[in-house]
Amino acid sequence: MVDYNNKITLDGITTTEITGAEKIQLESDRASFAAKSGERKLKIIKQIRLEKLIETDYLSNSDVTMPNNIKTFRQSLRDIPTNHTDEDAYDLLLVRDAEGKLTHSIWSKP
Repeated sequence: MVDYNNKITLDGITTTEITGAEKIQLESDRASFAAKSGERKLKIIKQIRLEKLIETDYLSNSDVTMPNNIKTFRQSLRDIPTNHTDEDAYDLLLVRDAEGKLTHSIWSKP
């Protein structure tokens, strides 16, 4: 999408004039979307956290003694929303290497 004053391109080919009201709405929508980026990042982090917890759920069976390092790992995952509370922290949690693997130490299973 390209916005040149009162013109907008949605499909990369056709440029259409927009009204003042449409421009105001577009700017409002963009601001609203940007304001919610932290919420979107936290949602992604919580999904990754859930996947990591599921990977170790089998260790919580009654017939298995969960090692202390796994208990600590699982607790640190559950504490992410409490210990990482702003968008900068979310950005650090979501950093990936060239292979697409998460690089923050909190994601490393012991």
